[in-house]
Amino acid sequence: MDEAIRIATTSVANGGGPFGALVAKDGEIVALGNNQVTANLDPTAHAEVSAMRAACQKLNTFSLEGCVLVTSCEPCPMCLSSALWARVDRIVFAADRDDAAVAGFDDRKFYDLFEKRPQELWPATIERLDVPNRNEPFEAWLAKSDRIDY
Repeated sequence: MDEAIRIATTSVANGGGPFGALVAKDGEIVALGNNQVTANLDPTAHAEVSAMRAACQKLNTFSLEGCVLVTSCEPCPMCLSSALWARVDRIVFAADRDDAAVAGFDDRKFYDLFEKRPQELWPATIERLDVPNRNEPFEAWLAKSDRIDY
């Protein structure tokens, strides 16, 4: 988790958004990703999607079965759907949707679309780790005077 948070914080310093992710398999990091939405003018360039794309390329497969997606923030519905399509076994995140909203990333209206089906019925386990540094990327984002809000 510390690595995902470090990636997210570094992303802010390098012109990306305050989100970082990695894909691990058998305890080893396979690929990293950070948010590049505004840098690449690509609304799908979220950290989780970037990490999963890189992992698929490295593993030479479209399935991430047996992998864990570790992300600095609760995956948005697009990233969550992508992870489900990729068949990751587990998703672990630090900051949640409310933490993101405080930093200006309020996707609650999208999450509401997914609240109809209990997570117990989902094909992947999703859990939050409560770590003390979970908001570091958002703090860096809010402190950045030349950020591009979206």
